[in-house]
Parts: sequence; structure tokens; C-alpha cells
Amino acid sequence: MDPSVATADVPSKDPYLPPMQRLGDLVAPKAPPDIAAAQVEEGTLTDLALKLAFTAARVNTKWVAQRLHLSVTLADEVMIQLCRDGLAEETLQTSQGSSHYRITQRGREHAARLLEVCAYIGPAPVRLEAYAAMLRWQFANTPQVTPEHVTNALSGLVMSSKAMQMAGLAVSSGRSLFVFGPSGNGKSSLGRQIHNALPGDYWIPYAISVGNNVIRLYDDQCHQRVDIPNERLGSFDQRWVRIRRPLVVVGGELTIELLDLVYSPTMRYYEAPPHLKSNGGVFLVDDFGRERVSPEQLLNRFITPMEFQIDYLSLNTGQKIQVPLRHVLIIATNLSPELVTDPAFLRRMGYRLYLGAPTPEQYTKIFQQYAQRHGVTPAPEVIDNILERYKGQNRELRCCEPRDLIERARDICRYHGRPLELSSKVLDLAWIGYFGGQ
Repeated sequence: MDPSVATADVPSKDPYLPPMQRLGDLVAPKAPPDIAAAQVEEGTLTDLALKLAFTAARVNTKWVAQRLHLSVTLADEVMIQLCRDGLAEETLQTSQGSSHYRITQRGREHAARLLEVCAYIGPAPVRLEAYAAMLRWQFANTPQVTPEHVTNALSGLVMSSKAMQMAGLAVSSGRSLFVFGPSGNGKSSLGRQIHNALPGDYWIPYAISVGNNVIRLYDDQCHQRVDIPNERLGSFDQRWVRIRRPLVVVGGELTIELLDLVYSPTMRYYEAPPHLKSNGGVFLVDDFGRERVSPEQLLNRFITPMEFQIDYLSLNTGQKIQVPLRHVLIIATNLSPELVTDPAFLRRMGYRLYLGAPTPEQYTKIFQQYAQRHGVTPAPEVIDNILERYKGQNRELRCCEPRDLIERARDICRYHGRPLELSSKVLDLAWIGYFGGQ
């Protein structure tokens, strides 16, 4: 069942799951009415508001609520608590629940000490336990991936029904997928496009708190926000953001260090690693075996998360924390599996898929589809001539090469100031430009 169409009452034995409510066709976490209901460590909200107030001469309740992603009612309670503690003072009350404040000297001194420990100022965090509980609930209530979802997601690719089924089984089960074979035959494209088979949207927090530490999770580069109608914005806990199920891709830049919490010495808070940001979606490790770290190290790093759907990350103090990992891990490589894996690792992979050279019929279909995207229908004899050329040069077919040849044909036609044509003469020049030779 999709969380967006679940019932308003969400029974759960999980004590950490935030209270949920129905907002039209959406089920969302309830906005906490007071500090206690926010279920964070004592002082988390007041310390965050004090650091925010430290950055401005005066603040008002509405501005604090917007910056910290709190309800106006909760922001007002937080500011009143700062006044009680002698850290802020009210300067003007324009209406009930909308007051102006300024930080006191004592508050400035305390805020300076807080900023030395953690300089994070942004949406208020939720506890790690609440994030893990929300992730578990959403996975339990997400629609099942169907063959139709997979067919639609991979409709732009030409591949065998067996390959499509293996990819579908991986995403429907939530298990990992190891894709291997010669370069240029669609491994990366498969990994990226199968992500579109995952139905539903997800709630994630902007940031996670672990004691006094803050981990920033939401990332504009990885996450696509789902717009919520304005009339509903004040009705749910805005510390959570609704996103499309993410696709996070890493490649040659990957190191062991990037798979742990990244601590900023200047800002003194943590950035979540890419595989944690991919929770609820797909984590694609592309060109496996060509990273700046040995395959053996990466394999050892992935084994525990794959088997138990959890990972252990290190804080700057050396403390280890346990985080949930509920994503589809896809590893793609054009190297021989014997060179980059071992039996123990392969045994833990959910599915394995070999993508080899296309058949002449598949090559023809790829060529025709890509040409039609550019408004051109190639003559059958043109493609036949290309296939004969492959055969004559004893060259193996590649799924990417119809696209590459057509792109070079387009370069040639543009250079001469005419629309794209896929004639034998143009493609002959494209072939030479792509493969070399005379």
C-alpha cells in the first residue's frame, strides 16, 4: 500500500515512528504542537533558535519558524523558552503568537559557545531513531514493483526479456544487482533507468540528530522535491521533505572515506554519505573496479550493508552509529567478475546479469529508435551496409554505437549546414571519424 493513500490512522508498534495524519490524499507526519512532541534531545530546538538569533539584530516568530521549518506555534514556544532562560528578550508583540525578539548579551555568549561545537543553522533535525522508523514504515507500505513498472521504465532500451526480468526482480525485491559485460552495452543505462520503476514518493528529514551532532541528509543534487500544496504546508511536520525516490550514482571518484560521514571542520556538522542519501531509491556504483580504491576494500565495505540492510558510520569522536540502508544497490562493471569480486561477495548479491553484445536484430532496432528520435527514418539497406562493415572488420557490435554513429552523422550534416540525413555517404564518414581507418 502506498503511504500517500494509506488510512489516516497509522497503527504501529514502533515507538519511534512519528505520529502520522491524512492530508487529503497524502499521509504525512504531524506537526508537533510543542517542544516535547518534537521528540528531539533536550535543548536541540532552543540551541538551534539561539544560533539563528545570533545571526540577526532582531528576529520574529514567523521568520524563526520559516528558517527552522517549525510551526509558528512551536517557534513561539521555543522563543518564549529562550526568554525564560534569559538568553533572549521580547521587544514587540504585533499579534498573538507573532512577536519580535533580540538576543541578550548572555545569549550571545552562549550562542558563541554553541557555534564552536556545531555551526549548523537550518531546518530542525529529527532523531535518527525517527528517521529509521519512518523508513521502515514507508518500505512496508510502498506499492509492489510490477512487470508493467519495469517495462515502462526500460522502454527506451533494447534488451532481452531475460535481462529485463532480472532487473525487475532486483528492484521488486529490494535486493542488489550485479551487472557485468563488455563496455557500451547498456549497463549504466539500465542502472539509471530501472530507478523509474520504483513507484511512490518518500518522506525524509532535512537533517538527523545524534545527541548533539547533526547530519545533513537532504541534498538538492541527489533529491527531487515533491511540491506540497500551500494550504497543507502548515499541517505537517516541515522538518520532513517529500521527495521522489532517489537515484544516486558514484563512479571513479568513489573512495572509502566518501562512504562514511563527512565532517566539516569549519561548519562542525556532518554530511551524509551518498549511499545513505540513496535510501528509498537506487544506489548505482558505476564502473566498479576503476575507483581510486581497490575492489577488495569496496567489497568488504559493502558486505555488511547488503546482508543486514544496516551500516555503521563513525562520528568525529570515534563513536559508531547504526543507520538503516533500504535501497537497491546496483554494481556495474565491464571488468571480469573474477578480477573484481570474490565468491563470498557474489553469494551475497541478490541477482547477477550479464549484458553482452546485441544481436544484429537488436542493433537494427536501436539504430532505428535513435534515428526516429531525431526525426529520421533510415533506409534498411543503410543499416544492412553498416552491419556488413562490422562483419567485414570482425568488429563486435555494441549497443551504444548506433547512437554514436548517428551523433557523428549529425555533426557532419550540421557542419555542412543541412538537416540530418543518414545516407551511406554520411555514415561512411561518420564511421571513419568514430572508428578510425581509411
